[in-house]
Amino acid sequence: MPLVCLTDFEAHAREQLSKSTWDFIEGGADDCLTRDDNIAAFKKIRLRPRYLKDVSKVDMRTTIQGEEISTPICIAPTGFHCLAWPDGEMSTARAAQAAGICYITSTYASCSLEDIVATAPGGLRWFQLYVHPNRQLNKQLIQKVESLGFKALVITVDVPKVGNRRHNITNQVNLMKNLLLKDLGSPEKGNLMPYLQMSPIDSSICWDDLSWFQSMTRLPIILKGILTKEDAELAVKHNVHGIIVSNHGGRQLDEVPASIDALTEVVAAVKGKIEVYLDGGIRTGNDVLKALALGAKCVFLGRPILWGLAYKGEHGVEEVLNILKNEFHTSMTLTGCRSVAEISRDLIQFSRL
Repeated sequence: MPLVCLTDFEAHAREQLSKSTWDFIEGGADDCLTRDDNIAAFKKIRLRPRYLKDVSKVDMRTTIQGEEISTPICIAPTGFHCLAWPDGEMSTARAAQAAGICYITSTYASCSLEDIVATAPGGLRWFQLYVHPNRQLNKQLIQKVESLGFKALVITVDVPKVGNRRHNITNQVNLMKNLLLKDLGSPEKGNLMPYLQMSPIDSSICWDDLSWFQSMTRLPIILKGILTKEDAELAVKHNVHGIIVSNHGGRQLDEVPASIDALTEVVAAVKGKIEVYLDGGIRTGNDVLKALALGAKCVFLGRPILWGLAYKGEHGVEEVLNILKNEFHTSMTLTGCRSVAEISRDLIQFSRL
């Protein structure tokens, strides 16, 4: 039986993967209220379609940080793709390249950055950084990703400490020691990624530190994990190039707003000065349309990409992306949007249910 929607891939992955792997991918913080609310919050938004418009041609293309993508549906940074498929991030990178979208590679990738780039040399890729306490190691890694052709640096800001993920504690998951870390050596020998993956995240980083990152790279800097207007205003003040509205898939602090609920506040705060993106809870083409109507430039997918990997590796990810892309095309057509630029706040209303 063919898989026809993203929840089909979720059900298949749940059957296919080991319990500990499934729990690691699906688990949220504490009671998982925010994880579940990420999805439920989209269902409180209704669409206001416009008809008798010529929608014989619908163009889903857009740009992020000046680079064209085929559709505003990209791949969020998630770690350890080898858990879902042997080729891990290399399969993900090839699927993203084939789809003509951006793939944000995680600090916790289970493949080397060189292998990821070599397998999909033409793909648009950003790099997600967990800041290490050792500034020199951060500098080496940033210079490395810049030399490898990554087009933006995405700094995750919502993990000064790892959230309380009960499933990982129950399963005694210790990914750092057990999963990969092949060829673990000293950073002086060039084995930066495994060393960083074994190390703590810098909990002292603050707004004033951003100038240090800006001084060493020409890459645009994107902050991932912003949820409030106060932090959005500070991001603009500190000259970052973009924000990903995100609650880390509900894996960090539970009982924070769903990403889609925080989006409006952040978009209003930046006043069009920088691009705003969203991750968390995207499961249908309608969800993509709703996020764009509320001001997101594009959305990023997390867990559904891992479900696709678990299904058929690279081809499974391609299927997930194609299904969502086709659904989004339908959503645009049936609401009268001929281009992404025509998606506006007028297309939605908030349900009283």
